[in-house]
Amino acid sequence: MFPKDNRLSKVRDFNLLMKYGRWQRGQFLDIKTLELDKVRAYWPKKIDLEKFEKQLKLAISVGLKVSKSAVKRNRAKRQIREYLRPLLRGGKIKEGFYILINARAEVLTKNFTEISQEVELLLRRSNLFLE
Repeated sequence: MFPKDNRLSKVRDFNLLMKYGRWQRGQFLDIKTLELDKVRAYWPKKIDLEKFEKQLKLAISVGLKVSKSAVKRNRAKRQIREYLRPLLRGGKIKEGFYILINARAEVLTKNFTEISQEVELLLRRSNLFLE
């Protein structure tokens, strides 16, 4: 799991991401990103705004359409998470974003190297890496 500060878990945050986020499509993964600075009007009113705009929250979604087997879905999630974990620790992903990674059925036939290359490609295409 990601650290608690980096988990996208609130319904409010998912709704904001789904309504105003932008999709990037890869071969077997999709990524939806939302730059928090661009939706200031929809920020919650009762929280520390400086802290809110510097957060980075991630979620990984592998639906039942990918596989009915929870073992296979969880394996795909673990592989994606393992690639992202060192990037989070090293601070190599820009802050101020909500990120949702959605897997498609082809992810089950890919190995860790192919998945990590696809995630990196999508993050670069979304301009989320700190250079």
